[in-house]
Amino acid sequence: MRRSVLWIVSIGIGISFVVLLLLQGQYTQLMVKMRKDQFDESVKRSLDQASHDLERNETFNYLEGVVSNYVEDLTQVDDEDAAPHTNKVLGNPTLIGVQRFDTIGTMPRLSLGLNQRSPFSVPSQQFQMAVRNAYLYQKNILDEVIYSILYSASENSFEERINTKVLDASLRMALEQNGVTLPFHFTINTSDGREVYRCSDYEERGSDYTYTQTLFRNDPANKMGVVRVHFPGRNRYIMGISRLMMPAMVFTLILFVQFMFIIYLFVRQRKISEMKNDFVNNMTHEFKTPIASLSLAAEMLADKSVNKSPAMYDSLGKVIETETKRLRFQVEKVLQMSLYDHENIALKPEELNADELVENIISTSFALKVERLGGRIDARLEAENPTIYFDELHFTNVISTLMDNAVKYRREEMPLQLSVRSRNQGRKYVLSICDNGIGIKKEDLKRIFEKFYRVHTGNQHNVKGFGLGLAYVRNMVRQHKGAVRVESELGQGTTFTITLPTLKS
Repeated sequence: MRRSVLWIVSIGIGISFVVLLLLQGQYTQLMVKMRKDQFDESVKRSLDQASHDLERNETFNYLEGVVSNYVEDLTQVDDEDAAPHTNKVLGNPTLIGVQRFDTIGTMPRLSLGLNQRSPFSVPSQQFQMAVRNAYLYQKNILDEVIYSILYSASENSFEERINTKVLDASLRMALEQNGVTLPFHFTINTSDGREVYRCSDYEERGSDYTYTQTLFRNDPANKMGVVRVHFPGRNRYIMGISRLMMPAMVFTLILFVQFMFIIYLFVRQRKISEMKNDFVNNMTHEFKTPIASLSLAAEMLADKSVNKSPAMYDSLGKVIETETKRLRFQVEKVLQMSLYDHENIALKPEELNADELVENIISTSFALKVERLGGRIDARLEAENPTIYFDELHFTNVISTLMDNAVKYRREEMPLQLSVRSRNQGRKYVLSICDNGIGIKKEDLKRIFEKFYRVHTGNQHNVKGFGLGLAYVRNMVRQHKGAVRVESELGQGTTFTITLPTLKS
């Protein structure tokens, strides 16, 4: 129950961290998008304003020329001359009923084409008619001026109409007014794509995202132009907003990693605890049998009611000796692993002929045992250079452990077939031990070299042991700069392969 609660709490905290990171990421993306949209809108508004300023500047210049020419023409007309007047500015002769406009204070005085000198002597109706005619005339003049601007001003070439200094100044001022202070570069193109201007400090960096604005939008299509503006520091400016969220995301990620590491340690500690319990159970079973045998032998020796012959004494002595060796061997295995964990094993490596040692182990320890079980050992030790640098005692224990596992984990329904091969692979000595035993499941292969780990079903083991043998094999081989790997198929058998560096022959 307690473990279930811990798992539920851990999963809840993990999900909370993940959701928090996702929310922070989405919020950062939203902030970046909002800043990008704001920047784009400011730039587009600035470009529209600069384009309007350019067109207005052209209109002002044109009107200034019109007014100056008109003033010059008026100064040449005699104040008393009432002859028809020709509009030289617009190029069209126009009879006007109004000779000129004079100013007396703030009141305009109209000089009409009548014999009377003062408008105040004219009847009211005639005066109103004169004012209306003057208004209509001036309105027509204004319409003609606007018409002339639209169709006469654009007669100049596009290059002549563009004032790059004014456009550059207008762009800078409009961008600053809209809060954009980044350096920018721009080019001016005609409607057909021909480039007519490029700023002096132009560079391509950042040109993959360009803002465009049409110039002289009210002109015919072939008279229009386009200004293209890009900002080299645009992406950095837009992504700069994410720097505000980066510390929070980094700290959240660090906390998440630490939490996951704690969960990993928790799971690992749980597995170690389970393996420790299995180890204690296995050790209890391993020690019970020899202890029981020793106790029985001791009781028989102490029982005076039992007649003891010399043969019985010999038998009891062999039982005591055998079980004592068995206990000593098990204790030594545990002590060896403990010493290895503290790196206190005293290794005495020396030059060894690996093939000779393997052959000796087979002939003295396993050949007879396998034959009694109805099996056989096929040894083909064919390495051209079997010389290795290894501790003889530990090399013997390594080979004995692998072969002993092949005997213990055999299939009862068929004879054991044990194959031992040796060869050279480059400057390596390769020894393989293959059996036709019960095999190992794929999910167990990755863990069989762990301490205390044993392939089992529940807590019931067909073969007793501490789960230290293969861990010892791997550790010893690694201590001597070698490697060990395993290949197995459930129900078919297992192959262990040891690779060790050889000495020069």
